Amino acid sequence: MDLAETFQYERVVDSICGLNWRNVNQEELKEVATIYYYFSIQFRENLQIARQLYPDDAKLIELEAGECATDNLSPWPGVAQAGERLDHDEFMRRALERSPIDASRREVLDKIGRTYLANIRDMNLDSRALSIASYEDRGLDRVFTAILTSTPWHGATLEAFQHFLEQHIKFDLDPELGHGALARHLTPNDDVLPLWMEFKQALVEAVPSLLI
Repeated sequence: MDLAETFQYERVVDSICGLNWRNVNQEELKEVATIYYYFSIQFRENLQIARQLYPDDAKLIELEAGECATDNLSPWPGVAQAGERLDHDEFMRRALERSPIDASRREVLDKIGRTYLANIRDMNLDSRALSIASYEDRGLDRVFTAILTSTPWHGATLEAFQHFLEQHIKFDLDPELGHGALARHLTPNDDVLPLWMEFKQALVEAVPSLLI
């Protein structure tokens, strides 16, 4: 099925991929990483919701093992020790501490992030659970690939973020064992459109130059 011709949320994914990633600067990339930290919180929460709704789903059990309390991003200098198991949002939280953003700017970004999270948490549980399939099955890997066209990736925070993105592309794309294969049976539809729209809104509010 060609989802790009079927569902509006795919057009939002396309529009995120088409943002001005190639020309953002290093500080702006750290701001993107901050917003992604909040995205990763809602991702974990949505996966946990999916697990609650489908407690016997073996594929979701396996997916949770690859996203929560896992060592698949370890080790990384200053963020995760060898063999350390942690949620992926915790990896991002620690990564952001490695080269902090100016405090006043971080306050603005945190406000955007908290608003984003609140808006997601107001959405119905079925849509939040369904979002996991749209994220894992060709949604996020496309977004991550677009973000990785940015330069430069210097400094402890951005190097950790780059590692996060590159590893997740590998996690998602294996046709049989990847995270996409573990989620696609949920069969996303436009019930997930508001979640993608909120993500794009948070990104461009934090980094307006993405729209140039």
